Amino acid sequence: MSKILIAEDDLFLGKIAVKKLEKENFEVNFLISGETVLEQAKLFKPDAIVLDLIMPEKDGFEALVELKSESLTKDIPVIILTALSSPEDQEKVKKIGAEHFFIKSDIELSDLTAYLHKLVDTK
Repeated sequence: MSKILIAEDDLFLGKIAVKKLEKENFEVNFLISGETVLEQAKLFKPDAIVLDLIMPEKDGFEALVELKSESLTKDIPVIILTALSSPEDQEKVKKIGAEHFFIKSDIELSDLTAYLHKLVDTK
């Protein structure tokens, strides 16, 4: 079973995403802050991370930098799922090392799960 770590401060959206991913046979670890993403990634060893950019305590940009600079987590694909839609933000996270960038208003959860299946099922 593939493991997905989700960091999303919107509790409602996060719970829906967890239910959807679990129905799709993913094991899911859900965080509501960027504060513990690196620590949980080391412990949980996910096959992919879905990361929001706007979060309390530590935002997704900071969490992504930490993940990509740590030897144990640098190779885990990180998918950005955010309300931010500027090309600058997309370019910034791609340069840091994000695998893909989804804008919340432009995507259905089924699109995200299909992308995750394609990403982790080919590993």
